[in-house]
Order: sequence, then C-alpha cells, then structure tokens
Amino acid sequence: MRRFLYVLLLVLFSLQLQARGKETKQENVLANDKNPTTTVMKLKITIGSNTATAVLYNNQASHDFAALLPLSLTLTDYNQTEKIANLPKKLFTKDAPAGFDPSAGDLTYFAPWGNLALFYKDFSYSTGLVSLGKITSGIEAFNVSGSLEVKIELDKK
Repeated sequence: MRRFLYVLLLVLFSLQLQARGKETKQENVLANDKNPTTTVMKLKITIGSNTATAVLYNNQASHDFAALLPLSLTLTDYNQTEKIANLPKKLFTKDAPAGFDPSAGDLTYFAPWGNLALFYKDFSYSTGLVSLGKITSGIEAFNVSGSLEVKIELDKK
C-alpha cells in the first residue's frame, strides 16, 4: 500500500510539472499579446545561405540574451533533438519557472549548463530549461546532422 501511494504521488507530481511547463509556454506567448505597448524582439538567424526568423518573449532571460547579440555560434547537435551552443555569459533566470516543456521551434536556455538550446524536434519537460522565444520560419534548416555555424542578430525590420 505504501509503495502504491509513493508511485501515485510521483505520477501526480510529474503531471503537475508537465502542466506547469505548458502553462508557462502559453503565458510567455500571451505576455506580448496582453500588452500592445510591449515591443516584440525579432531575430534573424543566418545559417549559411539560409535565414530563419524568431521572436523573443518578454522575460528577463530573453532580454539578457538580446543584449549579447549579435552572436556567431557553432551549434552542435544534441540527442538528435536540439542544437546547442555555449553562451559568452550566464543569463538571469532568478524569476524563471523551474522548467519548460519544449516543442519544435522553441529557443531556450538551459541554465545548469549555461547554453542556448534550439529545439528542432519536440522533447519532454526539462528542469532548468528556460523559454526565450520561438522560431517563426526556417526551422527546417536546423534539422540536419552535425554542427551548424549561425549568426543570430536582432532583426531591425
């Protein structure tokens, strides 16, 4: 009986964490919709001769990331799900949710390692993952094997 209750508590806790990640994703998207005076930061990501575009959400970690731009990075493949690269400095994550449930196109920051993580496939909830933004076009350029050289900059258009 005690073992059953333990397993039940673990399952309920896991479901609650997954729900929190999805709520956080929705809140970040809506943060810019609720306040029309909020400036949406747009990104241009150059991958060889291809270009992807993205938006950054209105949160402190995203603002810290934008302050680092422009950045030239080598994105390495991780787990055939995401492209990652170390950032020149850690981003502010004090008020960020405990984790995030990423899907294809999510631009994130993995706080424990201090790296940028761009998901080109869906993944499960991850503690320490902070949502920065979303790729709005060109995600297919990241779904290739191996490393990619990219330049990330604010899109001034």
